[in-house]
Amino acid sequence: MKYQEEYQKNAKLQIKKAGLFILSFNFLILNSFSILPVRAATEEPVLSVVYGQENANQWTGISDRLQAIGVKYCVIPLNDVKSAADWGDRRVLFLPNVETLTPTQAIALEEWMSKGGRLIASGPVGNLSSPGVRQLLRSLLGGYWGFSLSDTEQIKPPKTNIPKWANQTELFGKVRGGVMIPNDMGTEAPAVWNSKDNPAAVVTTERSTLLGWRWGTNAASAAELDNAWLKAALNHYLTAPAPSNRMKKVAGGSQNCSTTVAAAPRAEGQRNSLSPSSPSSPSSPSSPPKTATTPIPRALTTVKPPTSQEAIDQLEQAVRLDVAPNSNDPIDNNEAIALQQELENLIGRVESANLAVLADAANEGVGISEQKQSSRNLGTDTRQSVKEQPTQLASTKLGGLVRSKDQTLAQVRVIAKNLPILIAQKNYALARQQWLVAKTILWQQFPVDRRQAQPEIRAVWLDRGTIVRAGSKAGLAQIFDRLAQAGINTVFFETVNAGYTIYPSQVAKEQNPLIRGWDPLAEAVKLAHERDMELHAWVWTFAAGNQRHNEIINVNPNYPGPVLAAHPDWANYDNLGNMIPVGQTKPFFDPANPEVRQYLLKLYEEIVTHYNVDGLQLDYIRYPFQDPSAGRTYGYGKAARAQFQQLTGVDPINISPSQPELWQKWTIFRTAQVDSFVAQVSQELRQKRPNLILSVAVFPLPELERIQKIQQNWETWARRGDVDLIVPMTYALDTSRFQRLAQPWITSKQLGATLLVPGIRLLSLPTIGAFDQLQLVRDLPVSGYALFAADNFNNELQKLFSSTQGRVQSTKSEPIPHRQPFQTAAIRYTALQREWKFVFQNDQLQRPAQTISDFNNQAEILGSALNQLAASPSGSKLIVARASLTRFQSQFRVLMSQELKSNSYQVKVWENRLVTIERLLRYGERRGQLRP
Repeated sequence: MKYQEEYQKNAKLQIKKAGLFILSFNFLILNSFSILPVRAATEEPVLSVVYGQENANQWTGISDRLQAIGVKYCVIPLNDVKSAADWGDRRVLFLPNVETLTPTQAIALEEWMSKGGRLIASGPVGNLSSPGVRQLLRSLLGGYWGFSLSDTEQIKPPKTNIPKWANQTELFGKVRGGVMIPNDMGTEAPAVWNSKDNPAAVVTTERSTLLGWRWGTNAASAAELDNAWLKAALNHYLTAPAPSNRMKKVAGGSQNCSTTVAAAPRAEGQRNSLSPSSPSSPSSPSSPPKTATTPIPRALTTVKPPTSQEAIDQLEQAVRLDVAPNSNDPIDNNEAIALQQELENLIGRVESANLAVLADAANEGVGISEQKQSSRNLGTDTRQSVKEQPTQLASTKLGGLVRSKDQTLAQVRVIAKNLPILIAQKNYALARQQWLVAKTILWQQFPVDRRQAQPEIRAVWLDRGTIVRAGSKAGLAQIFDRLAQAGINTVFFETVNAGYTIYPSQVAKEQNPLIRGWDPLAEAVKLAHERDMELHAWVWTFAAGNQRHNEIINVNPNYPGPVLAAHPDWANYDNLGNMIPVGQTKPFFDPANPEVRQYLLKLYEEIVTHYNVDGLQLDYIRYPFQDPSAGRTYGYGKAARAQFQQLTGVDPINISPSQPELWQKWTIFRTAQVDSFVAQVSQELRQKRPNLILSVAVFPLPELERIQKIQQNWETWARRGDVDLIVPMTYALDTSRFQRLAQPWITSKQLGATLLVPGIRLLSLPTIGAFDQLQLVRDLPVSGYALFAADNFNNELQKLFSSTQGRVQSTKSEPIPHRQPFQTAAIRYTALQREWKFVFQNDQLQRPAQTISDFNNQAEILGSALNQLAASPSGSKLIVARASLTRFQSQFRVLMSQELKSNSYQVKVWENRLVTIERLLRYGERRGQLRP
């Protein structure tokens, strides 16, 4: 599940980095921005070009353009790449239109670039690769192909910040390509699309350039424009100062490389240059002939679709802030700002976590000095997990590391302020080292030995593999004991997977064959309720099978699952007639098929009426990933084609994105199939079980991109009130990028009264890094989190969660936000009041007594209104509470003006928590929890 298909997959050790291939480029520093055409066979090629399966049918156009440029180049078959040595020692590599890379190739590419290699790429690079590979490519390229444009568009220079090397008029014209999504740090867009919001058409960094179209194909762009961009990028990288980590000669680097001389004759007086200011060979009357040494690419073997891990294939799990400790690569201004901001945010999270602990301790009567010392000691056992961080700097002494938390934070602030100075002095390696040391120091300051969590949704996905390994009620009981001790209050229990049910069903064709002689769902419901936990049945909706599961149960890899095997007419297909799209691993149902919909509704009704589950979570509630511009489209099930033809008079198999009006209707039609099914599930199941909580696991992609790629429009479901919880799969290996994934939806005004619960993936995430992401969630206006998955819930996490959010020893259970929103709001507000009281009593800011009195009076009025609403919910009390909250929010910054100057992060956290309370009130009203 999680981050499913084309945007999901594995990442063991960040997929051990991911699979990429590399472009190999010779290490040449040329004079006067020119590249001399090479004619002697003994001279080294200037450029390495990668040949693979995806660009094989485009090779004629690619080689024609390369020949026209007039530069000697080397061709490297992608299949031969197994290490950085296979890329050779050239300085620039060209990767045209290659969409499938293996983890081995990806690692080789990263290693090659770390030695000074520079990369030019085009098209949707790596889009059919595993998520870890895609994410590594995204890091190396400074961005990625977001989605295809449906028609030819003009590319133009941006209004600001165009690099000097990319300011020639020859670079701009009509192109058919896709929107590039740049990374936040160190990425520029030298060309943008002439459309709404001017999205990027090209992204570039100090070490890479990504062209947003399929270079070398006449259907995408003219040869003159293609060549202008390649020449400009080559000149930029070959004439730029060589990086300090210069490429070293790699033994055997050219063994797999065949070369060709681009023997373009030059006119009298023409400069031997790739400079855009000089005439280029395509302007000659005739194209240069291919030489006898032009390589003939050999046939490539079929690329096997990448394997996937259960329920997370195509996951973007390797998102991380790439800070190599010893790299002296330049740090541009954007990256410098991002590094500094992340340190300041981490300081804020550490202070916020410690404040919650200190305020709570003060309320309980624990001595403040004693608690401060406790917060500095931070739990010896859990602190050991810091040693697992991907840096060897954890033990580095920075100016004599002190033990006082306040002194430590002050020390880190000095590092943050000094980063721009080190960067201005071009001392990039030291800047990176100090940043990593500061991060490690800060992680050591989190208070991990005392409970600090307020009422929140603390969910975990309990995956099918973990259920199977449990093997019995006793085995499941051990899992639920661990989760309960760790404070987990909501379990998404995998109930329908790859077409099989985890329980003996009267509706489904077959129970999962890995389950023998027992009913895990029935046992799980009892175990959860005995521990005051909720259990939500997690079901695969439109994904009907799984090749990975077929391997596990030893059946034919192409087996479509028990339901489609019995009902082949229910299947969905791509435009080539494949039930499983190329590069993916799952067949899908046709959402337009009324028999499919009826079957799924009957199955879900069985689950929620035969078992006392508290909720239902829809996963794979979408179509498989598509890329229309690459000829990969999906949704051509028998029922869908018939219905669309009846509506429009056109069979959708016969239309393409080049017909914008019809294609838009086709996209709307498919999106509507998913939208209407969610509404139908919500309406029919709530009639059976009014208190059922309905949630959806969704992709946190921009709305337009998501609708074009997978037809998943979950904002509509939220606004309509079809679902209670939106669970975006915001998986990242560092907190800053986790925040960037989650932030647009956290601040969105399009979700109505639906609660947002960001997903955190545990695989390859350091223990204290997981805590850091949890702290961010608690500082943002959301009501909880969901952890993927129980399979990765190790002993260190168990200890950490048990100490920081474990069960409260009281006779009264802690409320769960989606079940008791008004009670949750009141308790969370009381915790806020404790923090304000502690700050006013213990900091050194001099505030007028009247200011403090006014603040406390207004805060008490709001607290009283929330408590009365929680004790006896009614419409009139909700009106009073909401009005009190609105007045308090409008004056909060004025009341906190002095605190804002000294600690703006904490003031923003308090504002976020007030927003959370506001959302809980709206959700409670929508759920009908008010008495007259």
